[in-house]
Amino acid sequence: MATLLEVKDLRTQFYTQDGVVHAVNGISYTLNEGETLGIVGESGCGKSVGVMSLIRLIPSPPGKIVGGQVLFEGRDLLKVSDEEIRSIRGHKISMIFQDPMTSLNPVLTIGRQISEALELHLGMDKKQARNRAIELLEMVGIPSAADRIDDYPHQFSGGMRQRVMIAMGLSCNPQLLIADEPTTALDVTIQAQIVDLVKRLRDEIGMAVIWITHDLGVVAGLADRVIVMYAGYIVEEAPVIELYEAPRHPYTKGLLESLPRLDEERPEKLKSIEGLPPDLIDFPQGCPFYARCNYRIDKCLSAMPPLETVGVGHRVACYVDVTTAQPTTEKPYAELEQIFLEGQE
Repeated sequence: MATLLEVKDLRTQFYTQDGVVHAVNGISYTLNEGETLGIVGESGCGKSVGVMSLIRLIPSPPGKIVGGQVLFEGRDLLKVSDEEIRSIRGHKISMIFQDPMTSLNPVLTIGRQISEALELHLGMDKKQARNRAIELLEMVGIPSAADRIDDYPHQFSGGMRQRVMIAMGLSCNPQLLIADEPTTALDVTIQAQIVDLVKRLRDEIGMAVIWITHDLGVVAGLADRVIVMYAGYIVEEAPVIELYEAPRHPYTKGLLESLPRLDEERPEKLKSIEGLPPDLIDFPQGCPFYARCNYRIDKCLSAMPPLETVGVGHRVACYVDVTTAQPTTEKPYAELEQIFLEGQE
């Protein structure tokens, strides 16, 4: 598969009265066409800021993208003009936000809000856009779409409003859909419906998806790869099955141990990660997970561990091998992975 998106050393900061908030600290990853990437981590770890930086939605001031590249179809989105990025947002890259009630305009009808993007990006007239809006609402499962297109957001339930947001996101057949915790405010049954809907539409349209969540259970059945973030860093990246079967970072391991499992005959008591995330203003010099880590060594205090390859498609930022509880030794995983990938071509 061809690479659709390549993020290189992306850094975003917020300048406040209390100091500089280091929200995103040099993250790098790629996304292939048609692939689903899950980004997980606890609140405040930089998940949302990281993806909003991709399409330059960071409020300035106080926020600022201070470094890095975001290559989409070979173009650096951080360097294109304001007019160009507006033509890309909503057309080639769409985003679904966490709370649809604050994302939808309360004084415009649902139909008008969907039609606006169709008229702007695809050049449709009002009648064409309205007919397409009805089709989109039917596609995402809104009953009696033709009758409800002139309703306002407050006339829809939470789950239906999220479906409307998905219809808006898919209106221009984007190559990339970014979903920022779209099921957080919904009950479990509606969550499952929204996840199944996105999976079905992803397969029909062939778009790539970045799904941001703090719920590892959601990405298990949705993502191809998973990125785990902590304090603005990527601490682990792996194919979804490998991440669940063999986590290699203490934070990932702690997250998985806090989840109930249905495949155990005698389930063990759930564990928690003690302590709190670091202050992103008074930022630690070494590994930000040091104070909460059961595998820490003195070296962790000196510098942030680099993100190194430990298997095919598997990268970890840790000085300790959690499978042995011993410091890592230099192994030519990157070279072995390159040989493997070349052999697959």
